[in-house]
Amino acid sequence: MSRFWTDKIASLDPYVPGEQPQDKQYIKLNTNESPYSPSPKALAAMTEQVSEKLRLYPDPNCQTLKNALATTYSVKPNQVFVGNGSDEVLALAFMGYFTGDKPLAFADITYSFYKVYANLYDIKPQLIPLTDTFDIAPSDYENLDVSGVVVTNPNAPTGKALPLSDIEKILQANPDVVVLVDEAYVDFGAESAVTLVDQYPNLLVVQTFSKSRALAGIRVGYAIGHPDLIDGLERLKNSFNSYPIDRIALAGATAAVEDGKYLQDICDKTIATRSWAVTELEKLGFEVLPSATNFVFVTHPERSAEALYLNLKEQGILVRYFGNKPRIGNYLRITIGTDEEMAALISALK
Repeated sequence: MSRFWTDKIASLDPYVPGEQPQDKQYIKLNTNESPYSPSPKALAAMTEQVSEKLRLYPDPNCQTLKNALATTYSVKPNQVFVGNGSDEVLALAFMGYFTGDKPLAFADITYSFYKVYANLYDIKPQLIPLTDTFDIAPSDYENLDVSGVVVTNPNAPTGKALPLSDIEKILQANPDVVVLVDEAYVDFGAESAVTLVDQYPNLLVVQTFSKSRALAGIRVGYAIGHPDLIDGLERLKNSFNSYPIDRIALAGATAAVEDGKYLQDICDKTIATRSWAVTELEKLGFEVLPSATNFVFVTHPERSAEALYLNLKEQGILVRYFGNKPRIGNYLRITIGTDEEMAALISALK
């Protein structure tokens, strides 16, 4: 600890990303990256930007990308916000809509960055326990006295998805605060709440290019909601960093959005491989939660999750182990890789 640290820095408990080891080549099934290349059209668009154009600032409004997203999701461009990965979008939303005297409600088992943001912005979290089957129960989000609600759908690390009717129940129960629906994995089998943004002015839907669009390396995320909510995020962004997306990332993300067929193709491949992997894991005695994501959440009644994680790592396969966290200490989160990678995982487990 430095004597120059403020009390705020000293109080932080930062987010810990999944391992990115450099000691050797691993089959990486621990950070939910896509095993497939980005869209060839996206790669070509990014390559074109590697030129003398890089002496110029990018468009601070990301208008071409907003237009492409608006067309894809049948909304207006002023209903779209773009940020440097969905983590930045989430951070700005927490800063803008959830600070204050009342707590922020989110699940006790969900994306762990939410607690980090809450600590950073002095927001008191109100943790809503998942059910015994790791489900989000909409009735638990009724009669709350909170500054806002965050729902991850599908949830992470469990992989379970809520139907759109349950998202509506949560929105209807909390009409006076922002309900943020984090849809990082929605393209792998869940219903998006984007179709509800015109009905609910308190709904903010956040998505990312890191998972289904295979562009984790360029850091682009976005939010879709009522124009007033989006304008609030723009005001925050332009008070912090007016140019969050560089020219290369902007070109690649725009081309990826416009290549809807490629998105569908790699999502279909992931879903098919997930189905096969679930069957094989269950044959080995694993309990596998239903997944609408590009990962599965598993436990074995006779095997230690820590021992499995360490043994797989010795064999050159990385999966996500969460340590001794309450309720999930004996679970592993396994990213769905290619057919070959998943076959190697099953062989190693055997």
